[in-house]
Amino acid sequence: PTRRVGGEPIEGFVTRRHSIPMMSLENSYNPDDLRRFHEYVRRGLGSDSVTYVIEPKVDGVSISVGYEDGLLTQALTRGNGTEGDDVTANIRTIPSLPLRLDAASPPAVVEARGEVYMSRAGFAELNQRREAAGETPFANPRNATAGTLKQLDPRLVAERPLDCVFYAFGEVRGLAVHSQIELLETLRRFGLRTQGAPAV
Repeated sequence: PTRRVGGEPIEGFVTRRHSIPMMSLENSYNPDDLRRFHEYVRRGLGSDSVTYVIEPKVDGVSISVGYEDGLLTQALTRGNGTEGDDVTANIRTIPSLPLRLDAASPPAVVEARGEVYMSRAGFAELNQRREAAGETPFANPRNATAGTLKQLDPRLVAERPLDCVFYAFGEVRGLAVHSQIELLETLRRFGLRTQGAPAV
């Protein structure tokens, strides 16, 4: 617990390159988009037998959290997809995020990718505290999360109700995963939160 919050504010954020680019998720609003996507997948796989995994989308701030030999070493925002800001000191303050993977023999490298967010209840409580202190309430949870991650003082970040969920891997060494279901099970086994059991 004493390693979650650093002693002094940092002077600024360092931009670092992602080992594997972080792509953004696309939106779809009608059945025709889904049919086109299915055709694209079917042609790409060369098969009519396709299985999909459906997971709820969390509207937060994309994050890539790196572990080496099981220890958290780096957390980067998505940034432009190629480079992101190093927000490791702030990510360490999230209570649900393990500083060490729950694995007896962890992989050499694991990059877990997901979203940092505020729950509705946490956001409402944060705004109540701000109003009681005479401060302007935040407009919405996503902007509050983004602003919190860019705070230079991790002690202030630790006072905000941040949480995170994961749904993908970036760079991985020493670990083989063959499906999205297996990926989600692996994340949970490591102690990283996901969006519950996926629908297939």
